[in-house]
Amino acid sequence: MIVLCGLLINPKVSVSSMGILIQITSLVYIFPHSLGSAVSTRVGNELGSNQPQRARRATFVGLGLSISLGLMALIFTFSVRKVWATFFTDDEEVINLTMIVMPVVGLCELGNCPQTTGCGVLRGSARPMTGANINIAAFYVIGLPVGMVLTFWFGFGFMGLWLGMLVAQISCMIGMMVAMCRINWPLEAERARELTATERAREPKATDGIRSCSNVEDMEVGRLVIREE
Repeated sequence: MIVLCGLLINPKVSVSSMGILIQITSLVYIFPHSLGSAVSTRVGNELGSNQPQRARRATFVGLGLSISLGLMALIFTFSVRKVWATFFTDDEEVINLTMIVMPVVGLCELGNCPQTTGCGVLRGSARPMTGANINIAAFYVIGLPVGMVLTFWFGFGFMGLWLGMLVAQISCMIGMMVAMCRINWPLEAERARELTATERAREPKATDGIRSCSNVEDMEVGRLVIREE
């Protein structure tokens, strides 16, 4: 998005505003990222202990918390829209442009929080590729083209880039929700047991090392006996 800002009519103001907006998105993203990591760990542990219903419950609790975080992020970005840019610059053009786009940024976070948590659920169920494919399709196949069309074809300018990001976040959230609704939790618990059994089979056992050491010792004792004879 920063590269595309350089192609706008006033690139200096657009790039400056984009940098300021990225700061608030990075700040807000800490909370859904932490929640997604926690949900991923909890779901993985529950599936590994053959508790599919508890994994399902942890997923719904995480989604509920993520929606709450999204609402708080929306309220926060909307409430600081007039003062956030003043922490970084005194340029009136940058301040006004940032203030105009901040509500759209808040709407993006409203979709970003659930989709980040959904990605954590997919990681916890050992399906990270599904989450990666959904992210690639949402942001690069849907969001980026829509943002470019709105920006350069329909003349939305800087706002068009963030509207494209909003479309990408909504698409990613919908994709994550569909993927989670299709999860067969008992089957995932069985799959987790198979994966852990495979990993355990690959690990060298401690008794193998003891046996190999004892074999070496037996060979050394045999050599000593032969020499003495």
